[in-house]
Amino acid sequence: MTQARSLQISLVDTPYYHCVARCVRRAFLCGVDDFSGRNYEHRRQWIVDKLKRLSSIFAIDICAYAVMSNHYHVVLRVDEDTAGHWEDADVIERWTTLFSTPVLIQRYLKGETTTAAEQRGPEQRGQVLSIDIYYPNKGVKSCLLIFTIFRISTYEGVFT
Repeated sequence: MTQARSLQISLVDTPYYHCVARCVRRAFLCGVDDFSGRNYEHRRQWIVDKLKRLSSIFAIDICAYAVMSNHYHVVLRVDEDTAGHWEDADVIERWTTLFSTPVLIQRYLKGETTTAAEQRGPEQRGQVLSIDIYYPNKGVKSCLLIFTIFRISTYEGVFT
């Protein structure tokens, strides 16, 4: 029986996690697809580049990875100590390298917050420690790595 990710992840017990994500419906991630004859080997470098980029933004280190023809493995280390030393502005800066800045965060940065809830600071602090960026939880969009590959490969399939 499946369990919620919040019940599976315990940073008190270990900061290390092995995650696997695979393609569905005979989709090919990398290598030569024997069925269609198309070569998707160039995608392997996309994945490696995206892994490096995400690890430079989030407080999650990549210990090891393997990119296979229809899935990938990644061993992650959640770095709570590093993220704990980041100021709110650091968290916001990192988050906005990938996403547009929400209006509430813009107001927070300008000092225009008025309510206690607005003055709490960014909610993204917990997200910079989330392995969801590498491993799907609530659909494709929750996993930045897969979502990026999906967008690029869809574009590639339409225009090649």
